[in-house]
Amino acid sequence: MIWLEGKISLYEIVKIVKKRMFLILSCLLLVVTVTWAISYFFITPQYDANAQILINQKVVQDQQLSTQDIQTNLQLINTYTVIIKSPVILSIVIERLKLNTTPDLLMEKIAMSSEQNSQVLNISVKDISQVKAVSIANMTAEVFQEKISELMNVDNVTILSPATVKNKEKPIIPNIPLNLAIATFLGFIIGVSISLLIEFLDTTVKTEKDVQDIMNFPLLGLISPISTKRVKKNKGQTVKGEREVV
Repeated sequence: MIWLEGKISLYEIVKIVKKRMFLILSCLLLVVTVTWAISYFFITPQYDANAQILINQKVVQDQQLSTQDIQTNLQLINTYTVIIKSPVILSIVIERLKLNTTPDLLMEKIAMSSEQNSQVLNISVKDISQVKAVSIANMTAEVFQEKISELMNVDNVTILSPATVKNKEKPIIPNIPLNLAIATFLGFIIGVSISLLIEFLDTTVKTEKDVQDIMNFPLLGLISPISTKRVKKNKGQTVKGEREVV
């Protein structure tokens, strides 16, 4: 009776896990099955497309880029990130691709990233269609390259690597193997938690140790359980003996 002690040892946890293994496996299987069904049937797959642009001032003949020029390009990346996701750029992308959306909604599909001290800026687009994601990523890079000279009077953007459509590309959402791994862990934890809760709430007396814990007295003796079959047999023998005596 764990509830009387207020604490539980690792050995007792292992005993409970073995005792309730069927319950734990049932919880694990249920959580994994539900997670797989949701991931496969209810979550819309999304694909990812990436286009890279290089922030680098064009070098004129007999002219070299200085460290200051490179540092300036690095500092401009944060500004360029904001401009790329602005309605000024995205409204043109929507118009050219004839997308049925708004700049605000399109902005939610686009993510910008760059490595530390790198002049390469990555445009990542998520969409339910891989072809559409590739088109948006490339068009965004092209429109930005065209408009940046007008907006900031600079000419330091080059499309380094356009997005491409890949055969047999797997969607990034949902990540079914990862979801199932997490579900397996959660299912096991839920099963163990329920098993421990059942043991804590169980107030029935089952063993001599339970009696000793309740009474706080040492046990002097035990009465072994007698089977019903044996009781009936002994009862029959007693009745027969009494008849013979009479």
